[in-house]
Amino acid sequence: MFNRVNSLSKYWLFQSLGWGLFIAINLFFIFTYDILNQASLIRMATYVIEGILITHLMRKLYGAIRWLSRPINLQLIGFVIFSFAFGLIFGVLDYLISVQFSLETPQDLKLSVWQKISANAFNAISVIFIWNCIYFIYHYVAQARQNQLDNLKLEALVKSLELKTIKSHINPHFIFNALNSIRALIDEDPVRARKAITALSNILRSSMISDQQELITLEKEMDIVKDYLDLELIRFEDRLKVTYEIDEETLDHPIPPMMLQTLVENAIKHGISKSITSGEIRIASADQLSSYHLSVVNTGKLSSTSDKEGFGLQSTSNRLSLLFGDRASFRIEQKDEQFVEANLSIPLT
Repeated sequence: MFNRVNSLSKYWLFQSLGWGLFIAINLFFIFTYDILNQASLIRMATYVIEGILITHLMRKLYGAIRWLSRPINLQLIGFVIFSFAFGLIFGVLDYLISVQFSLETPQDLKLSVWQKISANAFNAISVIFIWNCIYFIYHYVAQARQNQLDNLKLEALVKSLELKTIKSHINPHFIFNALNSIRALIDEDPVRARKAITALSNILRSSMISDQQELITLEKEMDIVKDYLDLELIRFEDRLKVTYEIDEETLDHPIPPMMLQTLVENAIKHGISKSITSGEIRIASADQLSSYHLSVVNTGKLSSTSDKEGFGLQSTSNRLSLLFGDRASFRIEQKDEQFVEANLSIPLT
């Protein structure tokens, strides 16, 4: 309702400005050629009233037949036809009113009836055609802007849905692996199983809160990672060594929730769990100009494309792209013969 009232107000504003400009131009010529008299002023006022009436009826017709919703080429052809049709009606109406109320100028009296109607129709068609051009251009630009706005809203909605879909896969995937670890400990060592459940409870509590946000601080993400690694340390015991090289200046920097945890989980799954001997995980962060870098280094080898194209790694790339575009980056590579390194670069603004 508000949009309709606002649109109607703009219409009458443009009508007033357009016909006001028409009056100003005519007054300029009236004063220039020194033909100011009561008859010329009445004739001009009558012409403007007729013009407003004719153009308003024409606009009503456009709305009734939904002309602006038709294909653009058909609209253009129709505007030309309507300009001639309504211009002719305008010209004939103006002639009849001029004759009826004796508003003709001395120059008009020298012309024949056909010449008067033709001159009036030509002038009226020109005015109506200009009105139609302005009307068409305004609505074309307004529709283009609305389409652009709708596309932006649609893109934002699609990105939001994609992020939610990615999140909905990340958390169940992690929970499944964690529960498997706990199940393996229940019979072997109930005490450690209880500690694992406590760690898992902390992780779930953190993930439930962070799942409602697109970004959290690195400090909160590290809390989740440490709980996860505490759980895995119970599982792997001396086979796993964890080293943290976190710059304290980076702890308040933004990161998508569960992203670093996903990389650490990937390191455990594809690196540590496949190692016969002991393994190591190193997590580091550092500022670099307008971004900061995170790295997860783990014992292992990139022996197949599946290690690079797993869902967790795909979701990492997709989330970074959706949230930051090309300002963020992610790569995983074989650092040397013993270690694999995953690197994140996340913009600070």
